[in-house]
Amino acid sequence: MRLISFDPFRSLGIPGVTPLKPEDFVRHRALIEAADWVLFPQSWQLNVLCYAWKRRVFPSPSTYDIGYDKVEQTRVFESLVPANVPATLILPPTESAINESLDTFGLPMVVKQPRSSMGRGVRLIECRAELQAWAGSVPVLYAQEYLPLEGDLRVVWIGDRVVTAYWRMGGDGFHHNLARGAEIVLEDIPAIALDLVARVATALDIDHAGFDIAMVDGHPYILEMNVLFGNLGVQRSGVALAPIIEAYLRQRLASIGS
Repeated sequence: MRLISFDPFRSLGIPGVTPLKPEDFVRHRALIEAADWVLFPQSWQLNVLCYAWKRRVFPSPSTYDIGYDKVEQTRVFESLVPANVPATLILPPTESAINESLDTFGLPMVVKQPRSSMGRGVRLIECRAELQAWAGSVPVLYAQEYLPLEGDLRVVWIGDRVVTAYWRMGGDGFHHNLARGAEIVLEDIPAIALDLVARVATALDIDHAGFDIAMVDGHPYILEMNVLFGNLGVQRSGVALAPIIEAYLRQRLASIGS
């Protein structure tokens, strides 16, 4: 396969990759058009790559579209698996929205910025003054019920299957991200969570994502998905992503050719 990558780190170990800088992609049009796949483009490149130049990209366009913004992905998840999404309000950041959020969830509640990762932009609100200050700093009020958890699950989906899953336990008391000090636990992964991720990812044509799943009384809730997730937990799981990605791309290319 002839492969172009705009993220050499995430393409390590995949044979046949030519790395390019995202800002140089227009002047390398001929090279890109000769490639079988374009790997890990920046989101701002997608319109040109997918629609103007008709290139195959990995992750898929729908993965980028759904994973780019927490507001949009929550709306998609609610439309597909409403019983598996924490109760959420997405409202203009007004005083009436503050009142509605407090009436709906009480305190504490969770608020999130639409675009963030590694626990940044996710906060536990414990009083009205905090919620008012938050609403005054964001373009949209994303408020969610608080689920008391000791940890959550990261489920990694590559291509058309779950490749690994692990608990992220502890952290700073609210965030369970590894960047916040959480510990990786590989045992006792509930099959119901893996089944949920498989159902959602398959339905939405997602092919590269880390799903964060909360388990409450044996019931899985999708907290969010991250297109470009950290690899520390994957490495601790003993999983090599490069051969999995390569095999998936070859399989897709063969199916397209047939």
